[in-house]
Amino acid sequence: MIKAFHILVLVFAISPMLLRSMNKDKIKTKINHSVSQSIMEKIFNEVKTPYKYGIVLKHPDSTKMVDSPTVYRGKGKWYMTYIVFDGNGYETWLAVSKDLLTWTTKGKILPFTQGTWDASQKAGYMSLLDIEWGGKYKVEKFSGKYWMSYLGGNSSGYEAGVLGVGLASSQTVTEPVIWSMGNKPVLNPKDHDSRWFETKTIYKSLIIRDKQKITGHSFVMYYNSKGDTSNYESIGMAVSDDIINWKRYRNNPVISRHQGICGDAQIARINDLYVMFYFGAFWKPGAFERFACSYDLTNWTDWIGADLVSSSEPYDKEYAHKPWVIKWKGVVYHFYTAVGKQGRVIALATSVDLKK
Repeated sequence: MIKAFHILVLVFAISPMLLRSMNKDKIKTKINHSVSQSIMEKIFNEVKTPYKYGIVLKHPDSTKMVDSPTVYRGKGKWYMTYIVFDGNGYETWLAVSKDLLTWTTKGKILPFTQGTWDASQKAGYMSLLDIEWGGKYKVEKFSGKYWMSYLGGNSSGYEAGVLGVGLASSQTVTEPVIWSMGNKPVLNPKDHDSRWFETKTIYKSLIIRDKQKITGHSFVMYYNSKGDTSNYESIGMAVSDDIINWKRYRNNPVISRHQGICGDAQIARINDLYVMFYFGAFWKPGAFERFACSYDLTNWTDWIGADLVSSSEPYDKEYAHKPWVIKWKGVVYHFYTAVGKQGRVIALATSVDLKK
């Protein structure tokens, strides 16, 4: 009887430890496994935007092109950083809106410079945005500053020469002031630790905060790049603890079709799932919007169903690509770069018909 009692006490003492261990095992299993098809379908139904609203931003000079929207909220208004190509290279601009539909340009924030590593290319993408789906969509400061990563280079032309990732900072994200830029790239395709899929050039980047340190680090960067031996673009990953110094994460890309392009990642968090919006191109005709899902920011399950957005209108008949997707007051807004009869412009698709 005494032995039975001691065994019972021992079981009760160990049980909490066993439960904690089992829960850890469950979490570990969940983090590492792929996302089920049924969940992927639920995400598709949540984020899809079947209604084309139309063009929301274009350059008044028809010879210039606008590209790559990033949308966020501040001081009760909406803001968009976007890039302008004038035939020589990229500069970054800022626009403002009250309703996400009508946009007004405020001014330039990353301009051309002379004699710098990034003299002719400065395509900026706002960092540290709130990624919660249906959240506040505000930009977070780190170390007392706002941050922006950008595609940088000193060769003139469309994405010409060797491009790397630059880092800029500012005290405001709502005013058209010139940001402070670094004197060298934080990631370069010629770095000693550059991986096989990024040895030629690096394109668009996105920096998010890994608040739970799922990756073991405070910041995560996704970027698309091309290798010397691979004539296609894949999405790779890097990590940092201070946003200044970055190291590559794993040896292979997190998203790749090994043909065409996978690029321009944006991350949203829907409950316990991370969703990566990105565009695909040339592994089937045209350029189109896709998504993938992950529990751990590293292992991604690619959606195999219909495109989120694809060419269907005269203004996006060539390409419908480069996403920025948010949910606000029950409506999903999918901004994208459209290329068609009106040149390269920024268009919008939504989950409900806002034209009505």
